[in-house]
Amino acid sequence: MPKLLETREDVELMVNQFYQKIRQEPELGHIFEDVAQINWELHLPKMYDFWEGILLGTANYAGRPMPPHFRLTTKYTLTPEHFDRWLHLFFENVDELFEGDIAAEAKYRAYSIATIMNQRVQQVNAQISSEN
Repeated sequence: MPKLLETREDVELMVNQFYQKIRQEPELGHIFEDVAQINWELHLPKMYDFWEGILLGTANYAGRPMPPHFRLTTKYTLTPEHFDRWLHLFFENVDELFEGDIAAEAKYRAYSIATIMNQRVQQVNAQISSEN
């Protein structure tokens, strides 16, 4: 039964379950595992800090999420469909675990992030395509 998203532990649960879904997803899992070769022990704590900062107002995250995605799309073309699938899984995950205003904010922020990141990545893809 969904509960309110209120604590760092809630954020960690959201992030952990989401990335378990991603890793098992045929369209996305191989990108994270084989192409990006994510070190989950390093990546997950960054994601906890990122989402905790956005949703709970802490200032633990210090990073720039766009450059790694730009580098990734030079190795493997990230498409709008990849971002759509990511967002679908994110919404599904939040809805399974949480309800309330902060859960709604998580989905709103994920939508905003996916939209902006997709637009920027597609610009990089177009630039790469025009150079080849």
